[in-house]
Amino acid sequence: MRQKDREITEEKELLEIMQKCDVCRLAFNNGDYPYILPVNFGVGRKDGKLRLYFHSALEGAKIAIMEKDSRASFEMDCEHRLQYFPEQGYCTMSYESVIGRGRIQILADEEKEAALEILMDHYHPGKHAYFNPAAVPRTLVYALTVEEMTGKRKRPKA
Repeated sequence: MRQKDREITEEKELLEIMQKCDVCRLAFNNGDYPYILPVNFGVGRKDGKLRLYFHSALEGAKIAIMEKDSRASFEMDCEHRLQYFPEQGYCTMSYESVIGRGRIQILADEEKEAALEILMDHYHPGKHAYFNPAAVPRTLVYALTVEEMTGKRKRPKA
């Protein structure tokens, strides 16, 4: 990272940023071009490893791509604040972001419900938000086990 003073490496801080984000962008390997898409997510652990959980329809382009190559990268960002300083003719953006990579795994039916609860808790913390169990068989649930991640923060200028 070019500006080391903005780098975030502590997992606790990275998780705090992730909790503030509402969209995760996943990038898959798809031949000549990457395939990237914004998705809802939840954050959890399995066997001590950090995991990001996602859901989708049972079929589609991303499913075919992830079945061919389980490697994926992710990015999420928040705390955006555009600042404009007209006297200097200068503007900048403050933000917090997390990027990383790992491997995607489609979850077995018996793992789906717990993963969907993690997803729901990300958007409705502490509320144990209801989701219709009839939708579970019609939903693909998958997880990215994080192998590497880092963050970056640019604070607003005073």
